[in-house]
Amino acid sequence: MDFEAVTKYSKLHAKPPGLSLQYGTAGFRTKAENLDHTMFRMGLLAVLRSKQTKSTIGVMVTASHNPEEDNGVKLIDPLGEMLAAAWEEHATRLANAEEEELQRVLTDICRKEAVDLLGNAFVVIGRDTRPSSKKLSQSVTDGVSVLGGQYHDYGLVTTPQLHYMVCCRNTHGNYGIATVEGYYEKLSNAFVELTKQAMSQRDGHISLKVDCANGIGALKLKEMGRYFPACLMVHIDNDGTKGKLNHLCGADFVKVHQKPPVGLEMKPGERCCSFDGDADRIVYYYTDVAGHFHLLDGDKIATLISTFLKELLVKAGQTLTFAVVQTAYANGSSTCYLEETMKVPVHCAKTGVKHLHHKAQEFDIGVYFEANGHGTVLFSKAAEQKIRYQAKEEKDNRKREAAKMLENTIDLINQTVGDAISDMLLIEAILVLKNLTVAQWDSMYTDLPNRQLKVKVADRRVIDTTDAERRAVTPPGLQEKIDDLVNKFQLARAFVRPSGTEDVVRVYAEADTQENADNLAHEVSLAVYHLAGGVGEPPKAVTS
Repeated sequence: MDFEAVTKYSKLHAKPPGLSLQYGTAGFRTKAENLDHTMFRMGLLAVLRSKQTKSTIGVMVTASHNPEEDNGVKLIDPLGEMLAAAWEEHATRLANAEEEELQRVLTDICRKEAVDLLGNAFVVIGRDTRPSSKKLSQSVTDGVSVLGGQYHDYGLVTTPQLHYMVCCRNTHGNYGIATVEGYYEKLSNAFVELTKQAMSQRDGHISLKVDCANGIGALKLKEMGRYFPACLMVHIDNDGTKGKLNHLCGADFVKVHQKPPVGLEMKPGERCCSFDGDADRIVYYYTDVAGHFHLLDGDKIATLISTFLKELLVKAGQTLTFAVVQTAYANGSSTCYLEETMKVPVHCAKTGVKHLHHKAQEFDIGVYFEANGHGTVLFSKAAEQKIRYQAKEEKDNRKREAAKMLENTIDLINQTVGDAISDMLLIEAILVLKNLTVAQWDSMYTDLPNRQLKVKVADRRVIDTTDAERRAVTPPGLQEKIDDLVNKFQLARAFVRPSGTEDVVRVYAEADTQENADNLAHEVSLAVYHLAGGVGEPPKAVTS
């Protein structure tokens, strides 16, 4: 390792004094002007990871649903999955090392991970549409180049597209062709094959309005339009020509505020969806004839997809293990519907898609979605082989057709990570195949009223949780207080968890009515304020 060159380049990407960053579920995120050194160093780390795994590694410059002035970076592991936990720790150490410590930290990572410095390294880079992203991605390439790594810059791509590229390159084309066009062709061909018969039997088009959060999703969805069949009509709103990225629009805004984005006009019953800034989340919504807004979030999406998959598995006669993975934020009604009506096993994982992804890998088929709309479906290698074999060799026509539909579904899903475009196409295909309106999909079950709040505290680490974050272990007495409060309301549930990025405690509550959910959330937030070292004024009562 040429430490002299690393030191020289590092001075050109100097670390702001005293700045400390933590590699979270979605990598590093902060104000863009504070990230130059981090980007350079993640280029260095990507080279070391590539040398260690003898694989292509991805570096995505994005801050997802954060405001436009923020930015961030996440590393992508060989099969398109999120960075391994041990390397998250290396990333944090490397980002926070002072200039004089850089050589020692790099040497330590190489020693701990047995990195062969003579090996080759290849890194692929992508970025979102933020004004700061181009310059910051150049800092990544500086880091890659100074350690002698080779790279390919895909430029403007969605986060899921870069995950797809990494997987394609490391599976030597078995997963798909590692180009944006290859991505478009794979997904659109699978959509056409899956819906061909159903579309030939129906009149009219599939019409959908898509809020792209003024982000990269708009650019890529426009490009993909020429690959779509004529029957699929997608109208893009918030395409970046007028508004600011993620400002009063996007999946996170719609989910949190329970209302449509600015810049999107809705007619009653019209199907609409929102991406987030880097197009790895999606939520659906519509208004009814009375003008009421209805949100179909990650729980509704997981329910639709898992219902569809279970029906196909039964038709195909497949006895594969199948489960849905949720977080504590999943609405209680969705869990109840899946377990009691659909007879689908449901498992709970800690918040953060990396936790859901790992849990979903335990099954032949694992469906996972966070309530925020980030999720996908995973098929084990054995399950995929069985399905593809049956689609070709099955003698029973009905079973073979079901297996073919499962095969096309596999090809339509981006298994590397949650992908708004892929998920959108899968949802639209299912609605066609099951001949469902958005209101009929919504009526599968009724969400319990719920409320999310946050409480500022001096130190979020005073809160420790267990049971996939559903119960508080510390501070003493807090969980007992929450239990007492929950018992005061019908169909009630509540939990608290520390934020991963700031000194706040997040509170979730649900109950039989919105008023009760609001009251429960408020009382739990007061308990957190008093028992966990609240800062400032006590939380005020919720006004719906």
